[in-house]
Amino acid sequence: MTKRSAKRFLREGHLDEAAFQPDTKVRRLNVHTGGGWSPMGNAANEDRDQSYVKTIKPKSDGQAALLNAIDDKNLVLALGPAGTGKTYLAIAKAVEALEAGKVGRIVLSRPAVEAGESIGFLPGDMEDKLAPYLRPLYDALTDRLSMKRVKALMAEGLIEIAPVGYMRGRTLNNAFVVIDEAQNCTYVQLKMLLTRLGWNSTMIVTGDPAQSDLLPGVSGLADVADKFESVDTIAVVRLMDKDIVRHPLVAQMLGVL
Repeated sequence: MTKRSAKRFLREGHLDEAAFQPDTKVRRLNVHTGGGWSPMGNAANEDRDQSYVKTIKPKSDGQAALLNAIDDKNLVLALGPAGTGKTYLAIAKAVEALEAGKVGRIVLSRPAVEAGESIGFLPGDMEDKLAPYLRPLYDALTDRLSMKRVKALMAEGLIEIAPVGYMRGRTLNNAFVVIDEAQNCTYVQLKMLLTRLGWNSTMIVTGDPAQSDLLPGVSGLADVADKFESVDTIAVVRLMDKDIVRHPLVAQMLGVL
């Protein structure tokens, strides 16, 4: 019973039966897309039934190339502008591999770098301090799995989210590793992360060299990608503005900014 229902019960002396209706495990939302834009290609002024989609499908040629590269290679670098689905596709493939039993765990890592402004000291323990930086990874996970399932898998150690600074000295065997926002890693950090790859593991490195929050010339993602272009066993996928699946204005803005 909600607080509002409880107040109504005290005031009127009867119960609100709707407050006790069982909640379904799958929530289906009627999303009105009139006048807006959707990557699903729905017509304007049409209500669509939005629910969890288990099988991911590429929305562009670049995304198709990325998905094929993840299936074929153990190390993939996905470079491209914001909104091209780099992180989402990587985490979706990680969840798919975990549920299929191809790997034993998922390891997600992201540099704890502020986007151009200092936010000062954050309260709480280490996990509380790192939570704002790792929030995008949680968002992508909960879009593929329920929050309850994500918490259960994290409690069992099957999903691990860690900052880059805690990856030194580790060997990641039988794991699907995603390094997100790699443009905020230095060349030395990327070299350390890439050499964590162990047996029966896949590593996806995502980032946009044009949007680094480090000082000019400090990011090592572009240099690493250029050197890996000549390695046949490593895939370097460069997504373009035409692969952006966010609002069309994002592609237009990036074209002039």
